[in-house]
Amino acid sequence: MKFYKLGLLTLLISLFILNGCKNQDSIGLGVDASNQLNGTLMVDTNINVITVPEDTVVTTALSRTPLSYFKDPELGVTESNIAAALSLPGYATTYTLPTGAGGTMTIDSSVLVLPYADGFYGDSLTSKFKLDVHQLSEPIKSGTSYYSNKQWTYDAALLGTKTFTVRSHDTIKIYAILTGRTDTLVKVAPQLRIPISQAFVNQYLFGAGATSYRASSTAFQNAVKGLYLTLDKSQTTGPGGNIMFVLDSARVDVFYRTDSAGVSDTGAVRIPVQTRTHAVQIKHTHSTKVQAALNNTSTDGLFYLKGLAGLKAKVSFPNIKNAFAGVGNVVINRAELIVKAAPGTTIPYRAAPRLTMYQLDIAKQRVPIQDASVSDPRGANGVNTFGGFYNSATGEYHFTVTGYIQDLITGKTVDYGTFIAPVNPTVGTSIDITPTVQFAERVIPVGKNSPDRIKLNIIYTKINK
Repeated sequence: MKFYKLGLLTLLISLFILNGCKNQDSIGLGVDASNQLNGTLMVDTNINVITVPEDTVVTTALSRTPLSYFKDPELGVTESNIAAALSLPGYATTYTLPTGAGGTMTIDSSVLVLPYADGFYGDSLTSKFKLDVHQLSEPIKSGTSYYSNKQWTYDAALLGTKTFTVRSHDTIKIYAILTGRTDTLVKVAPQLRIPISQAFVNQYLFGAGATSYRASSTAFQNAVKGLYLTLDKSQTTGPGGNIMFVLDSARVDVFYRTDSAGVSDTGAVRIPVQTRTHAVQIKHTHSTKVQAALNNTSTDGLFYLKGLAGLKAKVSFPNIKNAFAGVGNVVINRAELIVKAAPGTTIPYRAAPRLTMYQLDIAKQRVPIQDASVSDPRGANGVNTFGGFYNSATGEYHFTVTGYIQDLITGKTVDYGTFIAPVNPTVGTSIDITPTVQFAERVIPVGKNSPDRIKLNIIYTKINK
């Protein structure tokens, strides 16, 4: 009986406690309504965007080197050609022929090997390409910066040519030449192999007249000057594309036979492309629509962004200073710029995977906007916070521009020019603002006259001063 009364008492006490906790959210510190921040959304679609050409850029020593002939039906034609220096075998300062004492050497074949890099952009299904190899008429010099508009001169005679389809992810099998042993079939990384004139190889390296060229790397490079690689436009079928190669791993493989004292054997010599001594010449021929956008006579409401140092967009916010004239003093909680690809323009050619946004300082030099700057506390949250990545589900790019917009409103920053442009998407630890010549992707966003037009979403809070 005593236990029964005790249990009943405990139950009654528990009911009183639970009744006092009608709303569990009220546990803890109370909220003062006068201190609560209530954000308000404002959408600004009055944004001026104009298409402009990208700046010329240094193309020396790229890790991905483009060779291009791409007829984009929307943007026009892209062409890029490669100039590359050659080194003595093994990057040696002098070279001795591998003939052995009293032996003879005979060249069987010579092949230019171009390892593919990931990043082909264009039509790899129906297009066929014809690559021509020429000898440069001017040397390409180590340590010199060559820009994308550099016009290279070269000898009209062909050193080699090949018609091919791009198979940038397919390994191939070749014979590995083993000295003193039977040659073996091996699998190698994806690469393009172009037969090269044996007369050229003899003239500058293996022939009797090449003795002085073998004496020093400088003499060899001054004599050879280098190779010029270009796609034959008349023999390239279909839309074409932009092909990426790893030039620092490119080389001319020379396969030979030696005969010494009646003993024959095969061998191979590699003449490498000189490390970090190659450059790209780029040319863009714009479509009628793009040219109209560049001339500010376009009526389609679109703007055009293109890699390979092609096109970027200048963006401005003409009404941003007066946007809160009737509201009073405000604090910008968050501002986000949304750029959307025009429907139907990402097929069959994918949209650029990443865009960047930057501004010019008073000296007209590129600098990050506040939200991308490591020197601004508002931009210290990293690459993913700033944004600029393409979302294939929505077709959009989002940029966090809170600090930038706040400073425009208050007059703390002056807009000397703000730009959106394609950028290298593989830079993962920092926000890149340099033009890209290693990626050819493009995107066609909507600037006006559409529900998909570029817009600025601002969440702000009114404050009393």
